[in-house]
Amino acid sequence: MADVLEDLGDLFLGSRLKRLAERLQAGAGRVLRDVGLPIQPAQFPMLAAIDRYGPLTVGQAVEALGVSQPVVTRTLAGLVEMGLVETTRDEADLRQKTIRLSSAGEAMMARAKPMIWPRVDAAVKQLCADLNGSFLDQVGQIETALDRQSLDARVRDIPQGLNIRPYSDDLAEAFHRINAEWVQAMFTLEENDVQILTRPRELIIDRGGEILFVETPDSGVVGTCALIKIEEGVFELTKMGVSEAARGRKAGEFLLAATLDRAREIGMERLYLLTNRKCAAAIHLYEKLGFEHSGEIMRLYGGRYARCDVAMEYRW
Repeated sequence: MADVLEDLGDLFLGSRLKRLAERLQAGAGRVLRDVGLPIQPAQFPMLAAIDRYGPLTVGQAVEALGVSQPVVTRTLAGLVEMGLVETTRDEADLRQKTIRLSSAGEAMMARAKPMIWPRVDAAVKQLCADLNGSFLDQVGQIETALDRQSLDARVRDIPQGLNIRPYSDDLAEAFHRINAEWVQAMFTLEENDVQILTRPRELIIDRGGEILFVETPDSGVVGTCALIKIEEGVFELTKMGVSEAARGRKAGEFLLAATLDRAREIGMERLYLLTNRKCAAAIHLYEKLGFEHSGEIMRLYGGRYARCDVAMEYRW
């Protein structure tokens, strides 16, 4: 059968986008069922907004989600019924209702963010990686890609069993070992490398940065990535490495997606990275997940490493 929404293009754009959204929501619903989370995809943005911004009034939730008040009210009712959020009245204005996560909601978000979000993020980036042409052409390409493989099937292809861990001092040795192994496979450790790898808490964590690790059930910690604060609002994504034994399991893509999600959470204004053209596979991954080559970044920050001949900036 012919596709009337495709044939008539701009005329039925809203209906076509709604159809695409329903396909993606259905896939997301199957992902949630796979991991045993009793929630609908349309309810997740409200939990995410409260998790990110703190307790919200109904009006603030409307602004944060960009939907109507009746939609927020219906979503809120469902989440309250499931015990995932709680509401209280403002003592200064009893008409105002404040929404906050319950302990069950906090536990769900603590489980979902490291277990589901990076895999879904990686799957969606994969889905959209090679789009080109007009907007309608790109919509058609996404539909065709979903015909080949649904969103939930793509998520399942991101290896299960991978887990994200934040920095703790007992992981300092792994941070040094994994990165030294990666750098020395192709380059020589520079003084800047030595300082960062031997003083991660002092030079990264205590200065407002982040270090994340990816681990597997069978091999433990196999990869790491850091966000170093360079100046207010500006961070460098650096010291990303995956152990040789874990390559081929998409641990790097999983880790990078989680690191980018963390970057968004802490409100970075600018995020860049420095690398070398020899690292072709890594550069391809960076491009795939949203980084673009930047001459400006090279001029501003490229001198930090002698080996740097590629600079990239993340598209927010």
